[in-house]
Amino acid sequence: MQIQSNTPEDYIAQLPEDRQQAIALLCQSIRNNIPQGFEECISYGMIGYVLPHALYPKGYHCNPKLPLPFINIASQKNFIAIYHMGIYASTQLMDWFLAEYPKHCKAKLDMGKSCIRFKKMDQIPYQLIGELASKITAQEWINMYGSNFVKNNEQ
Repeated sequence: MQIQSNTPEDYIAQLPEDRQQAIALLCQSIRNNIPQGFEECISYGMIGYVLPHALYPKGYHCNPKLPLPFINIASQKNFIAIYHMGIYASTQLMDWFLAEYPKHCKAKLDMGKSCIRFKKMDQIPYQLIGELASKITAQEWINMYGSNFVKNNEQ
């Protein structure tokens, strides 16, 4: 489901009604918990929480013109997806999330490397997603990103 928008608010407004509230609540959970330094924007056609060039001038190694992505939220055809690069980069954070998820949600976890999928809007653990967003500071993400995704000659 590709949505053309320039702002997170515009993105949400274009969603089917049943998804608008879920995405808005996810955004609010993240905004209320994400450490300082990250900015909300449209990134890769999704709602993104990124490190702006002011904090990480090199940008994203795949496309240096783009700010460094951290978390994205997307309304896909059959589910809502949360893409959290920190889970992909940190085994410790992944282990924490896997242990906490069953405490917040009865539904079976549907997850890829950095993608958490929710097919039923009433089963999204907003509090847990907010806590997940709070676990990595901007500087910690820069350090993790440099050691996990950037080749030594690009740093």
